[in-house]
Amino acid sequence: MSGQDVHARRPVTLSDIRDAAHRIAGHVTRTPLRLSPYLSEQFGHPVQLKLETMQDTGAFKLRGATNALLSLGPAERDRGVIAVSTGNHGRGVAYAAKALGITCCVYMSELVPAVKVDAIRALGAEVVITGRSQDDAEAEAMMRIDRDGLTYIHPFDDPHVIAGQGTIGLEILEDMPDVANVIVPLSGGGLFCGIATAVKTMKPSARLSGVTMENGAAMIDSLDAGKPVPVEETESLADSLGGGIGFDNAFTFNMTQRYIDDTLRLSEAQIAAAMKTLFIEDRIVAEGGGAVGV
Repeated sequence: MSGQDVHARRPVTLSDIRDAAHRIAGHVTRTPLRLSPYLSEQFGHPVQLKLETMQDTGAFKLRGATNALLSLGPAERDRGVIAVSTGNHGRGVAYAAKALGITCCVYMSELVPAVKVDAIRALGAEVVITGRSQDDAEAEAMMRIDRDGLTYIHPFDDPHVIAGQGTIGLEILEDMPDVANVIVPLSGGGLFCGIATAVKTMKPSARLSGVTMENGAAMIDSLDAGKPVPVEETESLADSLGGGIGFDNAFTFNMTQRYIDDTLRLSEAQIAAAMKTLFIEDRIVAEGGGAVGV
């Protein structure tokens, strides 16, 4: 799993995130924090937006994918990589693989929007559409790995992926050292755990909140149950937050349990309102999964 034995279960550390920041520098965009005057006025204190929409692939997933691929050994690169994705991770892996000259295959379910599928194909990756859920796609991908020996780049439960996403936390603290609350989209937990590790280690007083859609909230349902549980995937404006966390989850479930201060589930109407507010008030076009924090 992208160059590290998951059975060791070594927690991702601030040092790992700093190493990732050095590794991916020059390969990804250091995105800005932008003050939202409208949201700041609504809440009576500064509200900053971390604009990961400015990544070349339009999403933060490029950070973790790039760190994971740059951490591979020669034999793992030569075998080619495979990913399972609701869209953004697959695009990040495909983009990084193309830049590094690594062959890439991405498995996705029938729920993934066509625009995301087309974007991945345009990067030269092989695309396989199968099943009605992320879990279905993953099961097919595992059979492909057994058959062809491809190197699996997990969308979230991988230390290099988590560390790559954690570089966002470093940048937030560099630009806003007095940050009090960080609100993070919550799905499999790679983004949340990376940011939380950086922020909680350097500024323990900061609160970390995880936000997701009402239906199919895999991580929140698992936190409520005290263990990873299955989730029924449904269509959502926040489609990029869909999918289960895996019954054999090695990292993100325990890390999320450790760091999360509160969670929030949003209706589809609330997600739509957030997307509309971002566009009208801040002139930012963001998909549902990226707008849930608003």
